[in-house]
Amino acid sequence: MMTETQVEDAATRLFEAERNRRQIRLLSLDFPGATMDDAYRVQVALVKRKAASGLTIKGWKIGLTSKAMQSALNIDIPDSGVLFDDMFFGDGGTVPADRFIQPRIEAEIAFVMKAPLSGPDVSIDDVLDATDYITPALEILDTRIERMNKETGKARTFFDTISDNAANAGIVVGGRRSGPRDADLRWIGAIVSRNGEVEETGLGAGVLDHPAKGIVWLANRLHQYGMRISAGQVVLSGSFVRPVEAHHGDAIVADFGPHGTIRIAFA
Repeated sequence: MMTETQVEDAATRLFEAERNRRQIRLLSLDFPGATMDDAYRVQVALVKRKAASGLTIKGWKIGLTSKAMQSALNIDIPDSGVLFDDMFFGDGGTVPADRFIQPRIEAEIAFVMKAPLSGPDVSIDDVLDATDYITPALEILDTRIERMNKETGKARTFFDTISDNAANAGIVVGGRRSGPRDADLRWIGAIVSRNGEVEETGLGAGVLDHPAKGIVWLANRLHQYGMRISAGQVVLSGSFVRPVEAHHGDAIVADFGPHGTIRIAFA
């Protein structure tokens, strides 16, 4: 278990890395005995710093919902991070060239809540009842921690990812809003293209078999810490495609079929 001093040290490194747009070395190398609880303690300390800097919490993101991503980080459950107001980009907008370090894009379904949601026994029906509407979304990932340490060849772990606010960086919402029960969420899909070439495709069922299941997990996990999902918050339910690298000059388009299209460019 990490000491409070170590937790604060790790959070400070991450805060400064994001502000300076420079990756730091793997935290898991410096804190090899850290647990998942430690990772969320670091994330909480990081979130407090971001809030103190003037940012406003707007919701949550759920990650590691696919078996492939869980296996890569040697974990068997999703993870979560916090959305801030400065992470929201307009559909059709352009991300400034100096905003991110190594951005990547994922296609997801966003849930916008009309009622609070708290555990411990949340069900899919509870999630749908508390949801105002769903809408297509893109998540912009970034990592303030190196993906692999060149000296040791060690890749980042769940501790690195969770501590780093679950690699959360940005969100774009667009397309057509739908009631949470007006569409089969398992069959909502997207075709993600970069500069006119298809990179990834996927369906909502790729997220734990139903996108609302991630929100069930999140609400029940937050209950353990005396927290909940609040009315008005946006929740990214998890990606159903592999991350698409986004470089300077790239144009990303996610076609959600009858649910509309989202676009974002990178300067």
